[in-house]
Amino acid sequence: MLLTLDTNILYQALKSKTGASHFISQQARNRRIQIALSVPVFIEYQDVLTRDLSLKDFELQLNDVKKFLRFIAYIGKPFEIYFLLRPNLKDEKDNKIVELAITSRSDYLITSNIRDFKTAELKFDELNVITPGEFVKLWRDKNVQS
Repeated sequence: MLLTLDTNILYQALKSKTGASHFISQQARNRRIQIALSVPVFIEYQDVLTRDLSLKDFELQLNDVKKFLRFIAYIGKPFEIYFLLRPNLKDEKDNKIVELAITSRSDYLITSNIRDFKTAELKFDELNVITPGEFVKLWRDKNVQS
């Protein structure tokens, strides 16, 4: 299963070891899912996760976050974006996430801010935007034996 992750998912995964976002990162670590990755999206991850305020919020050192980012770069499935798709979302950075999800044909785009992705002028039928909690429920329904 291929996923595109909004930056807030990685942020939450670093901030808490108990939430749905951390569960997603663990599934990626165990190679049960794949994370789609592009250079612009990775740069966004790096920019947000290495900010001083982020490090303080995570209670981690810069080196720890850099290790996490190297891990994401190592396991991520790379995609090159050849066409700029601009659904005209409020946040330009969200447009890059949508571009990656469409280019990679990700099964899901996972974000904690679904509202931000629902205001697009350009809609894609194949874009499945869900929350981390919704993904964990889908994952468990599909993968956990009763």
